[in-house]
This record gives sequence, C-alpha cells and structure tokens, in this order.
Amino acid sequence: MLFTLRLFKQGLSLQFVTLAVLWCFILLAILFITLAVSATTGSYPLSLHDSVSTLLGQNQWLIDSQASLIVWEFRLPRSLVAILSGALFGLSGALLQNMTRNPLADPSLVGISQGAALAVVILTIVFPEYIDTWREIAAFSGAIFVAMIIQLLRGKGHPLKFILLGIGVAAFISAIISTLLTYGDIQSAMDALSWLAGSVHSASWHDVSILSIALFIVCCIALYQARTMSVIGLGDEVAIGLGTNLKKVMLIQLTLSVAAAAIATAVVGPIGFIGLLAPHLARNIVRSGPANHLILTALVGALLVLVADIIGKTVFAPTQLAAGLVTSLIGAPLFAYLLIKNNHK
Repeated sequence: MLFTLRLFKQGLSLQFVTLAVLWCFILLAILFITLAVSATTGSYPLSLHDSVSTLLGQNQWLIDSQASLIVWEFRLPRSLVAILSGALFGLSGALLQNMTRNPLADPSLVGISQGAALAVVILTIVFPEYIDTWREIAAFSGAIFVAMIIQLLRGKGHPLKFILLGIGVAAFISAIISTLLTYGDIQSAMDALSWLAGSVHSASWHDVSILSIALFIVCCIALYQARTMSVIGLGDEVAIGLGTNLKKVMLIQLTLSVAAAAIATAVVGPIGFIGLLAPHLARNIVRSGPANHLILTALVGALLVLVADIIGKTVFAPTQLAAGLVTSLIGAPLFAYLLIKNNHK
C-alpha cells in the first residue's frame, strides 16, 4: 500500500510504502529505548526508571541533582551525537552506493573519510592552536579534495573504477597519516590518535547542534533528489534518455555524500563501516523506493553507532572502547561476507 506526501505547494512529491513507514516508527521506538538504556550506562549507577524520568523531565523534585547533571550534560549529548553521526554516515553510504551503483561503496573505504581525517590530523599536529576553530572546515575541505581527485582520475569510466581508485587513495592517505603520527609531536599525535579511534565520549551540546543542522540540510536535499536516484539506478543511458542531467545529479549526490561523511567525521572521527552496513540492513528490512530507503538507512545508522557506543563503554568497563573500534571489529568480517556474497551473484 502506498501513500503520497506533497510539500511546497506540490513542488515536492514523496511516495511512501506503508510497511516502510511502520518500520520507521518501530526503529524510532527502539532508538528511544536504546537512548534511555545509554543514559543508564556508565560509572555512575542509574536505573532505567530514573533515566527515563530525567529525560522526560518528570518528578524533578525526586531526581538526584547529580544524576540530572550527568544525564543532561554528559550522557545525553554523547548519545545524541552518536545518533546524529550514525545517521549522517548511513546517508553518506546510501548516496555513494546509489551514485556508483555498487552496494559495497562506503565513505570509509573509498578515501572520503580518510581525506577528512588527514586534514584534521595535519591541523592537530602542525597547527594545534586552530583545531577547535577550524576542525569542521578542515575535515570538509579534505573530504571534498579527495573526492574531486578520485572523480578526476575516474573520468567517464565505470562506477566500479571510482571504488577501486578510492581504495588505493585511502591506502595512500593512511600511510601519510601514519607518518605524521610517527614523527609529529607526541602530545599532538596522542590527541590525533584518540580522535582517529572514532569516539563520542567528549561530545558536547555544540556538537549536537552542528550535527543536527547538517543532518537536516542533508536529509532535505537527499529527499528532494530521491526521484532522480531511482532513475540513476537504471543506468546512464536510460537516465539520459529520460531527460536526467546525469552530470549535475551525480555532482549533487557526491557532494551530499562527502558533506555528510566529512561533518560527522570532523565531530566524532572516522567511524568505519556504518555507511556500508546501514544501507544493506535497511534494504533487508523492507525493499522500497529511494525516499523510504534513505529514511530507514538514517535510522539504522543512528541505531548502529548508539549500540556500538553502549557496547564500548560497558563490555570492558571501567575501560571504554571507542565506538569506531567496535564498528570496525563487527564491520570488517561482515564486509568480507558481503564481498564474497556479491562475487557469487
């Protein structure tokens, strides 16, 4: 069953599958429950009831002031940053997979996240006094620069060429990052290493606001491009035959994908495999059109990073693992499985 949502005086028309909408509400409910669970985990013991009451602002006179401070100033921003960054990584992967028509495309595998990481590492080691002010701009510039290089090298070749070139560029950038970390200032290198692990433990409300604005803009533009995304999936010749300005659409999707990955990477570091896994899991939940798929992917990506953060801070407590390490441990073998599965098709 389908229903259509028309916005901006019918200038934007989105068609939704009822089952996909139902799954969106289910994922939102799971996300809120996981958020409440995340608020209870940590060195300070807090019950699920107290966490939910604090989040909902109920029974304020009964809530411990220290518990309220911990939830609102530390755990809630951390959880929200995990949710927002996961949604951005998921959307980045979905857009990149659609543009390249390759289900194995991921910003952390094709050099986009590495480009953002290289720019931030250079800033951290060479110009540490500017890291707080210019980190987001540096990450975005680095990701855009790497994406432009890969696109120029690809030319008009097959979309698979973009993936292969990206993997090669990513390996080259990783070598440069390792060199900088080895021969740079020890304290700056330690700061860069902590950021490269992909952690949300130092999240703040400022980070929440940046990611919220970025997610809103990316979602709006991506949903507006949803109709052309379905046309691109039919192939270049068919898309051009249907009147699609293929070069313009590809550029918009690439820019959106890069922007989403760069901003998320600037805040939490390069959390790998979310852009790869989230679109696949969303597609396995329910097969639907691009608009439905984008929303489901964002929700799945948000849930993946939030769960990874909970695992990282509870399994080896009081030692905390970065969310990026958890996603890599899970994502690497799953990526190998998807690669083998894709080769047998």
